[in-house]
Amino acid sequence: MTDSKYFTTTKKGEIFELKAELNSDKKEKKKEAVKKVIASMTVGKDVSALFPDVVNCMQTDNLELKKLVYLYLMNYAKSQPDMAIMAVNTFVKDCEDLNPLIRALAVRTMGCIRVDKITEYLCEPLRKCLKDEDPYVRKTAAVCVAKLHDINAQLVEDQGFLDTLKDLISDSNPMVVANAVAALSEIAESHPNSNLLDLNPQTINKLLTALNECTEWGQIFILDCLASYLPRDDRESQSICERVTPRLSHANSAVVLSAVKVLMKFMEMLPKDLDYYGTLLKKLAPPLVTLLSAEPELQYVALRNINLIVQKRPEILKHEMKVFFVKYNDPIYVKLEKLDIMIRLASQANIAQVLAELKEYATEVDVDFVRKAVRAIGRCAIKVEQSAERCVSTLLDLIQTKVNYVVQEAIVVIKDIFRKYPNKYESVIATLCENLDSLDEPEARAAMIWIVGEYAERIDNADELLESFLEGFHDESTQVQLQLLTAIVKLFLKKPTETQELVQQVLSLATQDSDNPDLRDRGYIYWRLLSTDPLICHIGTLASVYHKPPSAFVEGSRGVQHKRLPGESTESPDVGQSGPSEAPPAVIPSQGDLLGDLLNLDLAPPTATVPSVQPSMQMGAMDLLGGGLDSLVCSSPMGAGLGAAPAAMPASLGGAPAVGGGLGDLFDLGGGVGMPTGSYVAPKTVWLLAMKAKGLEISGTFARRGGIIQMDLSLTNKAMSVMTDFAIQFNRNSFGLAPAGPLQVLTPLSPNQTIDVSLPLSTSGPVMKMEPLNNLQVAVKNNIDVFYFSCQYPLSLLFVEDGKMDRQVFLATWKDIPNDNEAQFQIKDIHLNSDVASNKLQGSNIFTIAKRTVEGQDMLYQSVKLTNGIWVLAEMRIQTGNPNYTCTEPRIVYANLLHSQ
Repeated sequence: MTDSKYFTTTKKGEIFELKAELNSDKKEKKKEAVKKVIASMTVGKDVSALFPDVVNCMQTDNLELKKLVYLYLMNYAKSQPDMAIMAVNTFVKDCEDLNPLIRALAVRTMGCIRVDKITEYLCEPLRKCLKDEDPYVRKTAAVCVAKLHDINAQLVEDQGFLDTLKDLISDSNPMVVANAVAALSEIAESHPNSNLLDLNPQTINKLLTALNECTEWGQIFILDCLASYLPRDDRESQSICERVTPRLSHANSAVVLSAVKVLMKFMEMLPKDLDYYGTLLKKLAPPLVTLLSAEPELQYVALRNINLIVQKRPEILKHEMKVFFVKYNDPIYVKLEKLDIMIRLASQANIAQVLAELKEYATEVDVDFVRKAVRAIGRCAIKVEQSAERCVSTLLDLIQTKVNYVVQEAIVVIKDIFRKYPNKYESVIATLCENLDSLDEPEARAAMIWIVGEYAERIDNADELLESFLEGFHDESTQVQLQLLTAIVKLFLKKPTETQELVQQVLSLATQDSDNPDLRDRGYIYWRLLSTDPLICHIGTLASVYHKPPSAFVEGSRGVQHKRLPGESTESPDVGQSGPSEAPPAVIPSQGDLLGDLLNLDLAPPTATVPSVQPSMQMGAMDLLGGGLDSLVCSSPMGAGLGAAPAAMPASLGGAPAVGGGLGDLFDLGGGVGMPTGSYVAPKTVWLLAMKAKGLEISGTFARRGGIIQMDLSLTNKAMSVMTDFAIQFNRNSFGLAPAGPLQVLTPLSPNQTIDVSLPLSTSGPVMKMEPLNNLQVAVKNNIDVFYFSCQYPLSLLFVEDGKMDRQVFLATWKDIPNDNEAQFQIKDIHLNSDVASNKLQGSNIFTIAKRTVEGQDMLYQSVKLTNGIWVLAEMRIQTGNPNYTCTEPRIVYANLLHSQ
């Protein structure tokens, strides 16, 4: 009678009866009772109440009964750790039993009982078992070390079990070696930085010796260990490969795949011209092919591994293509995997065979498989260029079948072929267009739209075809909408006069009538590109990314003729009003076009607009001030632009504007003469009156110290309440001045108290041309309110320390500037000689490049560089005894530079 009878009892009071039977004096009755307990435990009944009674049954010589009791202990010891201690003495005693099976059973069970209190008693028996005379006990103890390490890693290291485990690799029994390797590998996985498996040629030799004699799972452990070894040279690699190769003929597929893994790894070290390398490639193919004769589940696992192998070394199976041809009774998951491998193995030599097979698959009844087969034809065309024409012909034959899903997949594939081989197979477009009405899948529709847009100039009714898609625009998927938008824009670029209404319609649908952010954003981008002068001819370049013409960021760029939408405004539809279409694009907006927004409050800038002057620069330098540098001249307009700059010329060459107070007060005449005194700092002036700011008075000035621009502020509280929580923000300005950090007012500002603060500034803020040029609009916030004021900063703040131009570059540039581009003016009442004047100017980063004396006059040639890269060149004539200086400079009025207070 079988043991199934133990699972059929449903009596009440069963626990009580089992308890009585477990304490019976009859061995057979006790054994029957333990079997009933194990049966109840197996079906999920709680029999933990019988723990003491079952433990008492451990004292027996019957091996079967002892196994059952140990099984019960492993299940319930964790829930009743205190009672599990009762079994420790029996475990220790069994570890010294004469029967090696009992010794091994005891140490295995103790390793499976995951109770800390028991692991303390496990160490001594485990140490003895690791050195037991019987190999079965040693191999069991080796695995037990790994289990104990999982419970208490520190204990294993302290007891020296890891060293004992390493010694077992040299054991005479191959199974002990395999289990020791398996245990060390498992421990190493949880401690990746530990060098437990210190593999060397001697150790490898021992493992390879054990490989031939241990069981199949032992072979897998050893092979996996070998795969992590790095051979010293190609000779050692070849030696290991030769000793591993016989494993390829093993009956167990896991052993075969592990052997393949080792060989693939060590083949990297072998020279490809070596005869053995070619032999090894030939030996790898048959075992892999044999794996495909197993049941479907194993086939799938083998195919997944073969897929990886052929990605690395397709030459292994290049002659085995037929093995991967699909059978009629293969499950779908095997079919799809075989198909993928066929594509990877496709080459010029076998492409005809592959295409014939794929064409056959495309007529199958399984829709998913057919789709994959059609796509595979396209992948073959892209992979093997010589086969592309044959693939296209095969796809056209499939389209003629008029099977809907086949046609749609074929169109998707042909689109990819067109992209790979442009202007080569366009003769098939007419056939594709015939099937336009049958397309109902988004991917196929998107592919067809792409083809029409890409080859619009070759399709007479391209606008009609795209318009037919446009009728149900909002019902289409996002993929189709995006493709349709792009295709119509392409069509407009090729046929602008005929498709103006169509492009306006699609842009309107994509932007105004769509809720999809991706579609809307792309629509706005295209609208801007089509509407803004410089950009539409630069789609696909950096200009389309920056939304700036190339002249804004590339030196030496030339003018380009651009298309625009006839009659369209120069703004996208989200901007309410359109500006004049002829206005040149400005990199920096003029002050009249944009409103500043300080601290999210309505701060209106002055309403005066800057006169727009058409730039006429012929050089590569970028006009950073929008309307051309001529627009900054405060006197009469200058003539034509600078001539072409030499190759070594700095990126931007122009001049600094002359506005009242901008460049004055640099001489500090009261400070004496001699060496440079540093940049001149004007005394503080009141910028915000207390009566206009609820008691807050702000005075300030600007300074340049150590290359850093600073705003020095004095905050005075003339109110009756304490002021806290100060913050500051600048409006957009001509040179991008912005606070480089927060306004540091660390203590509350009490009534009648003044605090001095120095605020570092950067020139990386937003830019907008102001009037006057050096005007700065500021908002200051505190716990009372937000206050606004404007001030003017001296342009000498913007003179950088590396503004000394090379003499040769200066000379070449100065000579190339036409006389018409120069302006002269006098600076009066300067009682300094040329050397002192030069020294003082150098303190403000105005550098003298050369000096010469002509007819009793000292001629100083100077250069200045602004923070935005604009250069100023000047010539200053000083006559001894004459307090008036004459200054000549290109393009820019260099006024007030040497005037003092």
